[in-house]
Amino acid sequence: MDKKNSKWVFIINPVAGNRASEKVVPKLKDMIEKQGIMAELVFTERPGHASDLAEAYLRKGFNYIIGVGGDGTLNEICRPLVNVKNITVGIIPAGTGNDFIQIIGFHDRFEDGDWDIFFRCETNLMDAGMVNKKIFLNGMGLGFDAEVAARNYSPDGKVKSGSKYKYIWHIISTLLFFREKKMKVVTPQGEYETDCFINTISNGRRFAGGFFLTPKAIANDGLLDVCMIKKLSLLQRFSILLKVPKGNHVGNKRVNYYQTNGLNLSFPDTVPFHVDGELNFASQFEVYILPGALNIIYNRNGNHFFS
Repeated sequence: MDKKNSKWVFIINPVAGNRASEKVVPKLKDMIEKQGIMAELVFTERPGHASDLAEAYLRKGFNYIIGVGGDGTLNEICRPLVNVKNITVGIIPAGTGNDFIQIIGFHDRFEDGDWDIFFRCETNLMDAGMVNKKIFLNGMGLGFDAEVAARNYSPDGKVKSGSKYKYIWHIISTLLFFREKKMKVVTPQGEYETDCFINTISNGRRFAGGFFLTPKAIANDGLLDVCMIKKLSLLQRFSILLKVPKGNHVGNKRVNYYQTNGLNLSFPDTVPFHVDGELNFASQFEVYILPGALNIIYNRNGNHFFS
């Protein structure tokens, strides 16, 4: 696809990452001029607006639909674009955790070199996950990590302000008070019941700004990586989570790590779960992979998570 003769739109979330996009936009405008591309910049005004904008610009015949924001912004943008041909998507990171950006091999905040590589427009087909008709690009989580996500929201459903270090406090407080719930798991290999401390199902590897819960994940292998950690004592919780930042927890006997193209989960009662960091609630979960669902700009020579 000829980038200079294509139509670009940059969908900007102005409140992502404590307004980190305000620092990104001037550089973005300079790069658009430098690259000589035809581009529009539009700003989201409410939750879900990025999806509406992406769908509208798809209908207008735009070829490059790019997010400026965090993982949630990209998730919204990609909802109407899954399995759509002749569309290239991308993200310029301006969120809080910026976990997704690791998948495609860029830095958490673009440096000069990242801008140049981004506008080379090298792409790869990336899988997407699906849970209860919601897509996820990085991953979804139940149990402890969902409770951490829940603590990041105020009672009115808005994300609390603060830097990514606020996650550290949420993690510590949840470690102390979280109580595991019984969960039924149905996979192509069989059915069983377990206590769910952490249950992460992912396409990427990193969560909460630096926790590699699924360190073996490949974003274009047609499989989901599953990390299920059984019920733990308080001491075991601290012990295992200290290993998670480097992905060294997977060898622990309390950790069940495997790959699958789909599974079903159920709880007796409604529980929180996160989808790319966005909070939801349900008791039944149908989870599966959509292979090669998105054509995305990536850093071919970076530390990406593609095969």
